[in-house]
Amino acid sequence: MDTDALTAGLLQELRATKPYPALSLTMPTHRRAPDNAQDAVRLRNLVAAAGSRLDADPKVDREVRTAIKQQLDRAVAEVDPRRALDALVILATADEYQIWQLPRTAPERVVLSDTYLTRNLVAAKAQAQPFWALTVSADHASLFSGTAETAHEEHIGGFPLTAPREAPNPQREERIGDTPSTFSDEETRQFLRTVDEKLRGVLATDPRPLYLVGLAPALALLDDVGESTLAAAGRVTKGAPADTTPSDLLTELQPALEARQKRFTAEIDGKLDEARGRRAFAGGLDEVWAAVREARAGLVAVEEHYQQTVRVAQEHLEPVTGDAVDLADEKVREDIVDELVEAALDSGADVVFVADDSLKEHGRIAATLRY
Repeated sequence: MDTDALTAGLLQELRATKPYPALSLTMPTHRRAPDNAQDAVRLRNLVAAAGSRLDADPKVDREVRTAIKQQLDRAVAEVDPRRALDALVILATADEYQIWQLPRTAPERVVLSDTYLTRNLVAAKAQAQPFWALTVSADHASLFSGTAETAHEEHIGGFPLTAPREAPNPQREERIGDTPSTFSDEETRQFLRTVDEKLRGVLATDPRPLYLVGLAPALALLDDVGESTLAAAGRVTKGAPADTTPSDLLTELQPALEARQKRFTAEIDGKLDEARGRRAFAGGLDEVWAAVREARAGLVAVEEHYQQTVRVAQEHLEPVTGDAVDLADEKVREDIVDELVEAALDSGADVVFVADDSLKEHGRIAATLRY
């Protein structure tokens, strides 16, 4: 699965306590040749290491151990290297397995616990900045889930929707410009009311920025009959046929996505400047980590590709690199940034990812403080 499938409900399920052991396997992957040639070998080695961990754990009986190994084998057989991104996460118990391809790197780890390791999923979801895109016409509406890199049509919440319509009657058509229009028909108004109702349900379950694609009369009428589209992050006034492909949609949305990113960056810069002015600002990994642990962070901004291995020493984080990294040391945290992101979201903070080097003077990560 991709990170845009990680809804709040699914995340809650993944975090639920499970019979020991719930196995989490994470590893970095590569999108292109020749680097991706090593991924299959690394995965086999990591699965073998997971098997050894299971064999050596006295709390895991033979039946459970065998079942989890079988689930891992099924997962490995299903991994599609053509869909590889920057990390692979496999979650497995005796009864299930899940495969996640992430657009954010993750360290090589095998974890046995009574819950799945979700911090890498959460951080990748936050970084991906997923959105909804609604394509709409007088008689059809499709909903797409997307990020800056990928999109796919969703079949949720009643979407896609097609309006039942009688055969065209030229005598009833009105014209808007040069375009034959049915946007004054009550049937069309009722259809778009239904679109609005279904869309409100999706947004209530999984709030995201919303982009709209359709002819100007369709978008105007949708605004008029409902309320879910009024705060849309961007609009593309262009015809939206029912067979619009995800690739075509992303191409059409690109200017709107870039415009929103510029507004978003300026907004975050303004919030950080304002926080510095009132001395409610934390900069650098150690300061932000402390603020998050104390639930004082209101907004956490992180550079997109910032990763740091640290050693926890007396409640402080000491960066470690090269020969100083000993992953067998329980005080060493290889994925501290992802751990911080998950903790920040759990505390109710907003987490945003910004362009590399934009927070260089603040140690690559910064936060506004609630108090």
